[in-house]
Amino acid sequence: MSETTTPALQYRFDGPDDAPVLILGPSLGTTWHMWDRQIPELTKQWRVFRFDLPGHGGAPAYPGGSVSELAARLLATLDAVGVQRFGYAGCALGGAIGAELALRHPDRLASLALIAASPRFGTADEFRQRGVIVRTNGLDPIARTSPDRWFTAGFAAAQPAITEWAVQMVRTTDPGCYIAACEALASFDVRAELGRIGVPTLVLVGSDDQVTGPAEARTLVAGIPDARLAVVPSASHLVPVEQPAAVTDLLVRHFSTAWQPAYDSTTGQIAIPAAPAKPALAVAVPQQSGPVAEIAPAAVQPEALGRPDPYDAGLKVRREVLGDAHVDRALATADEFSGDFQEFITRYAWGEIWDRPGLDRRSRSCVTLTALVAGGHLDELAFHTRAALRNGLTPNEIKEVLLQAAVYCGVPAANSAFKVAQQIIREETTPEE
Repeated sequence: MSETTTPALQYRFDGPDDAPVLILGPSLGTTWHMWDRQIPELTKQWRVFRFDLPGHGGAPAYPGGSVSELAARLLATLDAVGVQRFGYAGCALGGAIGAELALRHPDRLASLALIAASPRFGTADEFRQRGVIVRTNGLDPIARTSPDRWFTAGFAAAQPAITEWAVQMVRTTDPGCYIAACEALASFDVRAELGRIGVPTLVLVGSDDQVTGPAEARTLVAGIPDARLAVVPSASHLVPVEQPAAVTDLLVRHFSTAWQPAYDSTTGQIAIPAAPAKPALAVAVPQQSGPVAEIAPAAVQPEALGRPDPYDAGLKVRREVLGDAHVDRALATADEFSGDFQEFITRYAWGEIWDRPGLDRRSRSCVTLTALVAGGHLDELAFHTRAALRNGLTPNEIKEVLLQAAVYCGVPAANSAFKVAQQIIREETTPEE
């Protein structure tokens, strides 16, 4: 396949050829079969298009490292089969793809359903840490714990066959594609853009979802102008599997009544109905206690004069490499004495050097580890060992870097470095039980 060709997604159609198209997007670690129980009812009205994420369900393993890239691959696949306008329902990562489509390609989308979704999925650290575990231990630790994240305890106990099916879905996923999908979720954040989603939107969540629960759902509803909330009782994260009848009924009602007309080809305009004063509940369910999560305001960018200030880019790279928790601690402890230094390293070390395109981050981690061994900077070596794992180095590759350093930097220095790196690797690559 040519490097300039956008890899197509694995897909299937169900339903009548002349019906409007409804797309169902999967969650991380699942396949299109997570929607099997919805198909008989949905195909009465729609031509249903389902797709697999890269490396999932036997799909070609071309990793996609961002939600925008996955959305672009989906659109390229739809273009190839002649689908221009469609409704879209997506679960978790599939929901992130739906939000991306609504924001970047509103002309293609007629209606939207976001299921078990969030404008930001946890923290970047959580997903990059998951990538480290998969890179070191494979997918088995993630697969074994998936039922705990996806289903309520009662459902998992009562449905052992479905629980085992879920575990096997994760185990058969390509590890590199799973890691890339984790990176896509780590960098996804549309909190400041929700107000620009202009299509009618159903936000659907399981009442017992501990991954992206009712609080995240209410953040979406509060930010999207024409959004309605449905909380499905007795359901966790993979709510289409756990409560298929309820989800099917909600999708049918939403897409039957909230299908925005296409653009007028003669005027290039579209009539958008006024948003309701307050989002209405799609189903009569009790409200959850607690305040609606606060939506982060859009970042104000200073006007660039001449060469762009590298500080913002540096802060982004610094967080991606070292993790939010580390950077937050460093910035929180900065005072009048040390604040200028924190700004200096963010702007120049991270914005000028780490953000240069000449070396990838794996290579920069190798260079950095060697330099820290040579200088005997063991405190910095500790958090840069974590950074190296996040940047894609395996424990064996870090070992090779330290062995190389032993020759050129000295055995005593490497001996101390091995002790530090060994402890960090144990902490970072031990799966949670």
